[in-house]
Amino acid sequence: MCAIVGIYGNDNAARLASLALFSMQHRGQEATGISSSCEGKIFTKKDRGLVSEVFTDEALTYLKGNMAIGHNRYSTAGGDSILDAQPVFAKYKLGEMSIVHNGNLINKKEIREDLIDKGAIFQTGMDTENLIHLIAKNSKNRLRDRIVEALEKTVGAYCFIVQSRNKQFVIRDRYGIRPLSLGKIKSGGYIVASETCAFDLVDAEFIRDVKPGEMLIFSEDNDEPESIQLFEPEFRPCAFEYVYFARPDSVIDGKNVYRTRENMGRTLAKNDVDSTVHYDMVVPVPDSGVPAALGYAAQSGIPFEYGIIRNHYVGRTFIEPTQEMRNMKVRMKLSPMKSLIAGKSLLVIDDSIVRGTTSKRIVKMLKDAGAKEVHFRVASPEIKFPCYYGIDTPNKEELISNNMTKEEVCEYIEADTLEYLSVDDLRVSIGDDRNYALESFDGDYFVTK
Repeated sequence: MCAIVGIYGNDNAARLASLALFSMQHRGQEATGISSSCEGKIFTKKDRGLVSEVFTDEALTYLKGNMAIGHNRYSTAGGDSILDAQPVFAKYKLGEMSIVHNGNLINKKEIREDLIDKGAIFQTGMDTENLIHLIAKNSKNRLRDRIVEALEKTVGAYCFIVQSRNKQFVIRDRYGIRPLSLGKIKSGGYIVASETCAFDLVDAEFIRDVKPGEMLIFSEDNDEPESIQLFEPEFRPCAFEYVYFARPDSVIDGKNVYRTRENMGRTLAKNDVDSTVHYDMVVPVPDSGVPAALGYAAQSGIPFEYGIIRNHYVGRTFIEPTQEMRNMKVRMKLSPMKSLIAGKSLLVIDDSIVRGTTSKRIVKMLKDAGAKEVHFRVASPEIKFPCYYGIDTPNKEELISNNMTKEEVCEYIEADTLEYLSVDDLRVSIGDDRNYALESFDGDYFVTK
């Protein structure tokens, strides 16, 4: 779920990269970093913390040049050491390079063990470092050829940006699992970013999405990026981007995220036909549950109310690395509107239930605040399977719907009723017949080793 950005051909490259990363802070809050290139040398600054904390004016002054790549870290591989922050920098036979990566390589263990057997020394726990070694050990005379051969050995979900001293190489895997878009900066140059919300802050115009299996090359030799189709596309974009990951003002592979979430809420309302239950108001779990709740309210005619207030100075709970931190963040982040919800029957809408602990705390918080009933609705299907393509659900034991029936989950979170969106209704809500990556919901692991 990391965020990556590449800026090419603008004298304020590092500053624009930091703004883009700021707009994508929701995709990773553990660490952030930027590498810039100037006069044949790569400069790198990275640290634990938020973008606004790490990239001061002094840090941005150090990052010279008209090209830069950046990264916000959310760990699915590696640890919390500063060494596991990106970009990953290395010196090798052809010069210097720096890499940022969003995704998860499912054959990382085998590749790493093979490289170690051949004498490689790893400095981090990240799968991204595999690509550095594969490139460095290759004997081709051009970096682009080394990258291609390295990717032929790489399996999984990935968006890479590789920066040399004077070029940028942008690659999206053949399935297009993680999003990546290309834009033109009005003040000059190009931007590539995980989400289009980054384009608004740097005043860039959207051009198109990077195609599945495509490599773009930015260089002084061409006014526009060179495009090479490396792999036959088998498009399987991640449905969870629309459910939770992406900012609602982003457009992911041609789909407006806000509208898809609103559609999910409308579909929930169409299926919620039990006339024996009365709801006084529709209450979203902010912020990712808001569009679905608005859709539900519009479809059902039930009033929409902000019965839960969010403290926006607290980050997202799902992407915290430990359960203890997630629990603390829930208490800090959400507060009930007691005067509004006391004595009322609430229809509460959230985007998903992963472990169930957050939902349980929300229901308890609302009932402690005086809610008469709490009916929980989820704008996505039951998450029954771990994802190996970049979502932090590595073990089945962590997924409540893998271990409990819907009725048991309802009892566990202490809601009065509980309903989910079906897999088919999720597809309909997104709004086309694409073959989406739904492995968390249906267990279809289409990427194999």
